[in-house]
Amino acid sequence: MERAFDILIPLALLAVTVTLFIGLFALFRGGEFGRTYSNRLMRLRVLLQAIAVALLVAAVWWRRQG
Repeated sequence: MERAFDILIPLALLAVTVTLFIGLFALFRGGEFGRTYSNRLMRLRVLLQAIAVALLVAAVWWRRQG
């Protein structure tokens, strides 16, 4: 299980980072693209952050149990 956390946590952090930068690009680009996607991308980022935090908490809990 530790191996899974070693893979999933960096992937979750990468997903958050990529979503953040795409969302910022959409926000600053403006126009129709910005109106359509910037809010959706920021909501997706918040969801991905929650998943990343849950993975971190689960990893700490797992390592303390073992």
